[in-house]
Amino acid sequence: MASPHPWRGRLLVLAGIALAAFNLRTAITSLTPLLETVGASLAFGSTAAGVLGMLPTLAFAVFGVATPPIAHRLGLERTVLLAMALAAAGMLARGFVDGTGGLMASSLLALAGMGMGNVVLPPLVKRYFFDRVGVVSSVYITSMQLGTMAPAFVAVPLAMSMGWRVSLAAWVVPAVLALLPWAWVLQGGRRRIAAASVAEGVLPRATLPPGAHVWRSPLAWAMAALLGMTSLVTYAMFTWIPRWMTDAGLEPAAAGAMLGVYTATGLATSLAVPVLASRARSPFLLVLPMLALYAVGYAGMLLAPASWPALWTGLLGLAGGTFPLALTLINLRTRTPAGSAALSGFMHWVGYGVACAGPLVVGQLRDVTGGWHWPVAFLALCIAVLAWGAWASSRPRVLEDSW
Repeated sequence: MASPHPWRGRLLVLAGIALAAFNLRTAITSLTPLLETVGASLAFGSTAAGVLGMLPTLAFAVFGVATPPIAHRLGLERTVLLAMALAAAGMLARGFVDGTGGLMASSLLALAGMGMGNVVLPPLVKRYFFDRVGVVSSVYITSMQLGTMAPAFVAVPLAMSMGWRVSLAAWVVPAVLALLPWAWVLQGGRRRIAAASVAEGVLPRATLPPGAHVWRSPLAWAMAALLGMTSLVTYAMFTWIPRWMTDAGLEPAAAGAMLGVYTATGLATSLAVPVLASRARSPFLLVLPMLALYAVGYAGMLLAPASWPALWTGLLGLAGGTFPLALTLINLRTRTPAGSAALSGFMHWVGYGVACAGPLVVGQLRDVTGGWHWPVAFLALCIAVLAWGAWASSRPRVLEDSW
């Protein structure tokens, strides 16, 4: 009989998941606001800045492939500990670089840890919170969103008061804090938590069968399309919202603030979507209003961008709720932590590999045509693929049944 206290003994693991999630985007949004300042100091131009902008999706794609074998060999807990150690080392090293190459190498080190964390957090939720997937997914995705927002708001003031090196290196602190719960788990806490959880009937033991191949599953491709198209649209907006708004006549400071609006509105969907998806008869019902928000948001950005810029960017931020949906479906469409890890790795490899093209294609279309109509047409095509991926992923089936 299940215990009436299914959370007993797992709160520290929950803290470890939330702290690790907070660190999954800090390397990106702590550098972006300072690119002009850092570029002037290290003497690099727009080409190097563009390469730095592509590193996150590239690293996330590479470590989507590399992380599942690492997790299989080390275990999920040691892998997330390694991920946070790499993130901490890379973040600290960025404060001491003396050239563009050093900045890229240290950023790549931090992003490697964050890419590993992308893959292992969903199966850790599956392992320790099999009975509360929706609630815990909401906690960790919201924490990730907060970790995306906070550096964007803090980076410039901190750089102005203490220098850009301190501003970049300061984000080693939350990465180090994220190490502590997992160090405790590996010191014996894991066995105690696992024993209690199995006794309560909430921790699955099964693993994938020998010879299982995720890439053969239609579900895996649909999930990769959902995550990949969502990430492509999101990173295109991260890159080009400020330029879009300055083209519309806003001052640079106001244009930059619209990126903050875009990011902040995603908090609402990060909180709500995982819980709703875990209870919905069909998660695709959650996607339909998001598709409508995309349509209204992009129409407004094309027809009246300077009239209500916060409204349009806010609607597009809410439409990005397909990202927390994709992460939540990793656990809703698998039975075991092993299946969750395999699906997560495949989705991040394929999805972020495709997402690399988003900022580049949007920028090229804007430069060639001199406007934003063709970029929006491209993004609309991507959203159509996203809709197919969401529909196919919402069908009631699980990855393990593909083998």
